[in-house]
Amino acid sequence: MSVGRTLLHTRSVEFRGFRREDGLWDIEGTLRDLRDYDTLVPEKEVLPAGSPVHHMEVTLTVDDQLEVQSVSTRMQATPFRTCAEIESSLRAMIGARMGPGWRHAVNERLGGTRSCTHLRELVVNMATAALQTIPTWHAQENKRRGLDPHAGTRPHYLGQCHAWRLDGPVVREHHPGFHQPLSLAGDKPAKE
Repeated sequence: MSVGRTLLHTRSVEFRGFRREDGLWDIEGTLRDLRDYDTLVPEKEVLPAGSPVHHMEVTLTVDDQLEVQSVSTRMQATPFRTCAEIESSLRAMIGARMGPGWRHAVNERLGGTRSCTHLRELVVNMATAALQTIPTWHAQENKRRGLDPHAGTRPHYLGQCHAWRLDGPVVREHHPGFHQPLSLAGDKPAKE
């Protein structure tokens, strides 16, 4: 049985990765919150339906090692004027490296009232976009040139999801050198 529904709120989050002419990479994140009804917002009175409650954009410029070189933040719509006071807070991420410990680094540098919850959410998830952009582009370029796509190193995604589990058929077929068949106990990959 279908139940009628009324759309009230839409949060859209988008990430995009760019290769720059100077050899660096821009990873952009955008967050928008829209209400489908007029909303009373303390400092704006009535915010008309379809107007953004939040519209924030972050660009992290990183190098090939995924180290943050610079940060740009644009808070185009916020519920309070004071939100803009922390627009520059993300500069604390300069020098941090995306990879293991990234979420911890974000919380350590931007946690609590030092920044904005929504900006932190964007920055945490920008690491995934960076990993989809940079190592993937390099691997594709290596393949195109007839080289080992991963230059003999273990791809970052192995062991990070069900499809890429070390004992699974995808790793066995596409990265046999990193395949780890199940042990006789059947519960853990055998040690090589």
